[in-house]
Amino acid sequence: MEAARAIARGVRRGLPRARILLLPVADGGDGTREVLAPRAPLRYVRVHDPLGRPIRAPFALVRDTAILEMADASGLKLLDAKERIPLRTTTHGTGQLLQAAFQAGARRVLLGVGGSATVDGGLGAIEAMDDPRLCRPITVLCDVNTRFLDAPRVFGPQKGATPSAVNRLERRLRALAERWRIPDLPGTGAAGGLAGGLAAHGARLVPGSEFILRRLAFRRHVRAAALVLTGEGHFDPTSLAGKAVGAVLRACGRIPCIVLCGQSKQVSVGNIQLAELAGSAERAIEEPAKWLSVAAEVAVRSGR
Repeated sequence: MEAARAIARGVRRGLPRARILLLPVADGGDGTREVLAPRAPLRYVRVHDPLGRPIRAPFALVRDTAILEMADASGLKLLDAKERIPLRTTTHGTGQLLQAAFQAGARRVLLGVGGSATVDGGLGAIEAMDDPRLCRPITVLCDVNTRFLDAPRVFGPQKGATPSAVNRLERRLRALAERWRIPDLPGTGAAGGLAGGLAAHGARLVPGSEFILRRLAFRRHVRAAALVLTGEGHFDPTSLAGKAVGAVLRACGRIPCIVLCGQSKQVSVGNIQLAELAGSAERAIEEPAKWLSVAAEVAVRSGR
């Protein structure tokens, strides 16, 4: 929502009479809970972080549905650079968070799985739950299409894994896939295989971006739009494979859509880069709201 407001300020400078609809979206990664339950109060529970240290993590409960993000319990954001050791990090805290949501009265769970620090195939989460059958009412919002056995190679390095560690993680996940009969389906590799581990115990996997756009009635809103502004930190070909920005571009169809991004390696889609406007990526990162607002103003002035 903070990003949406910054964009709106830029639009108003460029087009003072424009009618603006703020409609933040997500794809199962950061912001998923805020987008799906913007006014729901948060409940905090004690869980373990990826390295087993006690922390407090939130979830929202809307009637009988809990909405939570695995990154709040098992996310990369909880670790310093030197602590990114996927051979040690686990999803145990995510299992604790899920367990707490069911104990609070949830009958179903929407679980966003982006931003994980783990490649444990969901082993820690399953072990932390009283009964693996609790996975059955869980809908996993996947932010990637990666398959289970590809997770170590695709995500291991960004989570701190060396080449030898990637090989060990691959062996671990292969053994887990055989033990749990994990299906070889797109999305099972999300969150370092957490999605696949939950799916093997009955959870339903869905593309997070498509699920959220449907919940927000995005296509109905966009039909009346003259221009759509969306965003991405680093806009590249992977942005179009399961992430929110790709889903927005597809949903817009022929409605003009401009991507406001930090930097871009995707030249086939119209975009405005904050790093170029600010003079460097570092300057853009120092004042992201300012440069996002400037980018929005540039976008509407160039198109009017």
